[in-house]
Amino acid sequence: MLTVVDSVTVFERHRSLLLGAAYRMLGSMWDAEDVVQDAYTRWARIEQDVRDPRAFLLTVVTRIALDHLKSAKVTREAYVGPWLPEPVATGALGPMDTAELRDSVAYATVHLMERMSPPERAVFVLREAFQLPYEQIAEILGSSVANCRQLHSRGRRRLAGGRRLRPAPETYARLLRTFLSAAETGDLTDLGRVLSDDITVWNDGGGKVRAALRPVSGIDRVLSFFAGLLEHREFSPGPTLDVNGQPAGVLYVAGEPRVCALRVERDRIEEIYVVNNPDKLQHVPLPGES
Repeated sequence: MLTVVDSVTVFERHRSLLLGAAYRMLGSMWDAEDVVQDAYTRWARIEQDVRDPRAFLLTVVTRIALDHLKSAKVTREAYVGPWLPEPVATGALGPMDTAELRDSVAYATVHLMERMSPPERAVFVLREAFQLPYEQIAEILGSSVANCRQLHSRGRRRLAGGRRLRPAPETYARLLRTFLSAAETGDLTDLGRVLSDDITVWNDGGGKVRAALRPVSGIDRVLSFFAGLLEHREFSPGPTLDVNGQPAGVLYVAGEPRVCALRVERDRIEEIYVVNNPDKLQHVPLPGES
């Protein structure tokens, strides 16, 4: 039997991994922290040795996160304007030592996972990020191996029609610089060249700050949207941050910071995500904050 000290030590050894797993499933670090705390409470009540603490804790976190996802669906449907995931400083999201771990926490991927059902999302995270065998995933979810395979397949299809290309880091960084440069100079010419024709801009204000209540889609509408912001001098760039395993830009709209991330495919910007809601910016190191 583990002593109290040993129990705490073992749990803390896995905390960052568990936070990263819960965040991938929920898109919210606040909710992920609640899930991990709940998992710790259950772990502390265990009275026998656990042969594989990592597997046990990942199972507990997954099951709690699934319950959160089901209840969060109602809350997100009532959200004012588009709901976007909470951006999080990369260092808070656990191990990033494989391409799969990094790709599965990329902001665009976490956003696209909102298209999945809760079971699809859980299977996708466990399979894609943590490379668990289907047999173990089936045990975690209380399902069959065949069903988990189907859930994984359906989940992948929901991500951009089954196509999810990982941009080269230098390509992503270059396109982000182009976007931020347009905000600095007011010249949208270069930006227009790197936007896809069906570009979409998502703004998450949550009713807390002024933001577009619907996605802005199509290259002409998007360029007009940014031109309006620039014309009124409401739009200016800040520094870049390491968020969700990739660079993200800080934008100032009417003097207030926002965090911007991209979805990139085929050397074009497919989606721009602007998180305006200040409640969702608590887990990124904004300029001027300690």
